[in-house]
Amino acid sequence: MKIINVTLTLFPWKGLEEAEDAAYKKELTGSISLGLLRIYTDEGIEGHAFLGSSVYSAEQDGASLIASLKPVLMGKDPLMRESLYKELISWQRLRNTTFRAVGAVDIALWDIAGKAAGMPIYRLIGGSREQIAAYASSQVLPDIETYVDEVKRYQDMNWKAYKIHPPVRDYREDIRICEAVREAAGDGYALMLDSMWAYSYPQAVTVGRELERLSYEWFEDPLPEHDLYNYSKLCEQLDIPVMATEYPGGDLKSYTPWLMAKATDKLRGDVAVKGGITALIKAAALAEAFGMEYEIHHGANSLNNVANLHVALAVGNCSYFEVMLPDINQKYGMTEEIVVDEMGMVNAPEGSGLGMAIDMERILHDKTAVLE
Repeated sequence: MKIINVTLTLFPWKGLEEAEDAAYKKELTGSISLGLLRIYTDEGIEGHAFLGSSVYSAEQDGASLIASLKPVLMGKDPLMRESLYKELISWQRLRNTTFRAVGAVDIALWDIAGKAAGMPIYRLIGGSREQIAAYASSQVLPDIETYVDEVKRYQDMNWKAYKIHPPVRDYREDIRICEAVREAAGDGYALMLDSMWAYSYPQAVTVGRELERLSYEWFEDPLPEHDLYNYSKLCEQLDIPVMATEYPGGDLKSYTPWLMAKATDKLRGDVAVKGGITALIKAAALAEAFGMEYEIHHGANSLNNVANLHVALAVGNCSYFEVMLPDINQKYGMTEEIVVDEMGMVNAPEGSGLGMAIDMERILHDKTAVLE
């Protein structure tokens, strides 16, 4: 099998629900450009992936994907994913493109492999289970009462956990939110806090000790993303697991300094930030070698989340599937989407490859450009 063409079809993601994105501090309104990556082979099998998110236009990475990564692929065997991945993440390529673009290409290559094998990607990787528990991941909400109402709503729907993204205007206010959510959810319900790199070291110690008292499951990104020195001290000070490494972006080597410094208790990543399915499989195995969990971050578009789901089902050391709220802002361009069932679980896709149908009719009707 040989790759004969690579294209990126740009189309508008319409109808985004208004919300303040937790990480980007950006109001989501109207529409933004998504890209459908198509890798064509001489055997008629196509690999697909989406590029872009509700806050990050595909136009920002699309041109570099075609200019820098397409030449790597042309004429190559798409099943030689490891060889292709090594070339895609070479410094010569990454000087001119991004891990988001590499991630899209890698996902599309895995889609081809699954289709060629006639099985879903998670089974092709190896398969650890066929369902995983979902957790609701809040946006920044206006007040304590709104967080309380939200956790009750998802708890009533049998979702297995709830994660707070607080306003981080004042760490003491964040503690009050965590207290109110614990009181509302009751003992035993899994809760997490993602403070989005907002605290000083003394503030993080104070918040972490309160989270321990409240029996929270993990404390995510409390300090600036490059502050390994203070992350190391924080991990020593606290009993609650501290989780970092979602950012900075990068491949497997980006985790090395964190492990050497004992600066995180769990590893973190997703197919966009870390560069695809191949990157996540490697990182999950690295975490397993250190007796650590690898918690997968949301993927920010429909097909990224499907790719994340395949990895979460294939590896044994990921506890949850993250659903960023409002989940409508993570879904577009598909005729079928990931659904959390009545027991709060996300079930494995059944089709081959990525295994969920893209809305080709809508995308081709609405397309604004095709890069090739």
